[in-house]
Amino acid sequence: MIAAIAIVAVLLFGGGGGYQVTAEFQNASQLVKGNQVMIGGRPVGKINDITLQPNGLAAVKFSVDSDFAPLHEGTTATIRVNSLSGIANRYISLQPGIGHDEIHDGDTIGTDKTTTAVDLDAIFNTLDPKTRHGLQQLIRGSAQNLQGKGKLANQSLHYLAPALSTSSLIAQELTRDQAEFRRFVIDTSNVVTTIAGRRGDLSALVGNANATTRAIGNENVSLNQALAELPATLRQANSTFVDLNATLGDLDVLVNESKPATKRLAPFLKQLRPLVRDATPTITDLRHLIRTPGSNNDLIELLTKQPKLANLAKVDFPRTIQALQKGQPVVDYLRPYAPDFTGWLTKFGQGAANYDANGHYARIQPLFNAFSLTDNAAGAFLTAHSNTQRLSGLQFGKQQRCPGAATQPAPDGSNPYREPQTTCDPTALLPGP
Repeated sequence: MIAAIAIVAVLLFGGGGGYQVTAEFQNASQLVKGNQVMIGGRPVGKINDITLQPNGLAAVKFSVDSDFAPLHEGTTATIRVNSLSGIANRYISLQPGIGHDEIHDGDTIGTDKTTTAVDLDAIFNTLDPKTRHGLQQLIRGSAQNLQGKGKLANQSLHYLAPALSTSSLIAQELTRDQAEFRRFVIDTSNVVTTIAGRRGDLSALVGNANATTRAIGNENVSLNQALAELPATLRQANSTFVDLNATLGDLDVLVNESKPATKRLAPFLKQLRPLVRDATPTITDLRHLIRTPGSNNDLIELLTKQPKLANLAKVDFPRTIQALQKGQPVVDYLRPYAPDFTGWLTKFGQGAANYDANGHYARIQPLFNAFSLTDNAAGAFLTAHSNTQRLSGLQFGKQQRCPGAATQPAPDGSNPYREPQTTCDPTALLPGP
């Protein structure tokens, strides 16, 4: 019975048995007995004891399951937390060493292979009271902004992981070239120092940005409407940009053809500059012509009265067009005779050769002695002469002369002039050679 009791006591109250290792940390970071030990997120053991050493370090003794024991040299231990909101939710994460000597049961992992968790209050303790108060106000303001919008905030967090992974890639690119990154940090420090020297202007900028944000917030209804219309606008813009791609391909041909001409464009623009400078008064006068204070004195008011004129034109213009259409045959008939009529007006007086202070002149007295008077006792009577007598030099019945028939026909046939729509007699010519 004594041996059985001893065995049960060892099983219940013994030191845990199995493979155990002690790790030294700067502090225990609120670890407690029974916290888990994990490798790659899988529990492989638990914490059995936590003690304070004379040198001020925390000695954490933990056990590891036989499947992962023994550990090897190069193994690192890190205290991690599941969340910042809990207290007794810490655990030790192991990164096993590979290809090194074994860590025997009861050995110690030094502080060069351990990492202590940084508690949130330690970060706050690094801030001065004024900064902590400002951070407190920021957190309270964020709580007010998120009040009643938890669902939207959760949707925003859905996109946080891709943003953080992208930020990680950016950070890796920034730190890849240490020399460039060091110079970037130094330049950033200089910029921040310069901004600190202009803190008054920065404060005014923040105040103006606050007023701008407040004004935008007051127009939240209009902003919501604009955001609601934005997807359709983007879809339409997408179609436009797709069509624009083909247009840009055709535009490349125009640009390539325009390059030789653009080389001569600079001298042209240089010569155009005085014209633009001299055109400034003209443009100013044009502005007054378009808009001048007062009534019935500028182009805009004239345009406002155009509808009335258009209403009148609806009635008058068709009549005018009809009259012009009916008068067109008359104009077509008279137009070929215009040179003859103009020449008669301008040259007839000169043909008489007499002139005075008013210019050339002519005295005309047509005499047609086509009859003879016979007087007798019975009374006088007229006797007509035949065409073979005194009227033999005259032509009768010539009423369809062609334009230009007042002179002898030209050898090149330019006169008399006959158009297809002109009805005239080409044989009605002047007598003689």
